[in-house]
Amino acid sequence: MMIGLIRHGLTDWNMLGKIQGRSDIPLNDEGRRQADLLAERLLREPYAWDFLISSKLSRAEETGRIIASRLNIPMLAPDVRLNERSYGEVEGLTLEERESKWGHDWNSRELGQEKDEEITARALAFMEDMGKTYPGKNMLVVSHGGFLAQLYRALYKDRFTERIGNLSLTILEKKDLEWVPLLYNCTRHLLDAKK
Repeated sequence: MMIGLIRHGLTDWNMLGKIQGRSDIPLNDEGRRQADLLAERLLREPYAWDFLISSKLSRAEETGRIIASRLNIPMLAPDVRLNERSYGEVEGLTLEERESKWGHDWNSRELGQEKDEEITARALAFMEDMGKTYPGKNMLVVSHGGFLAQLYRALYKDRFTERIGNLSLTILEKKDLEWVPLLYNCTRHLLDAKK
């Protein structure tokens, strides 16, 4: 069993450096182009994917629809456990705005954001559920940077800490009780397109 974990494509708020969280910001044209590029890559690679599932937020759903359509695989109903972390009062603000309002340690303040433990619990519950429900299947999962970073931290501690890029692909293979990383945070398909 393999899970291909994908961060959604670019949005206007990504470009502006605004935290999105649960704000339902759509993909922009570049985000759609990125989804096409990843789909093209997945068509050329040897892995066979059985279905795709995404978070309920439109930027992840649209990314998933583009990829599933190109790969001609079913897209299951969205799973809210894959939604981005809620960032409370900081949603919609740039780093400059956050620091101006709350100082450089804004992220250590209680501003209504979802706790790490809560994200970790739902992320690990999703992975366990997929492992039990779809053994032997290979699935693509479209989610969000904050969610994916917390999942990787829960699975691998400090082994993987780099920022999760838009339309990055991580592939994990289930071996006994462990998720073994085969590929991590790869955006080669975006870099190849720039050449």
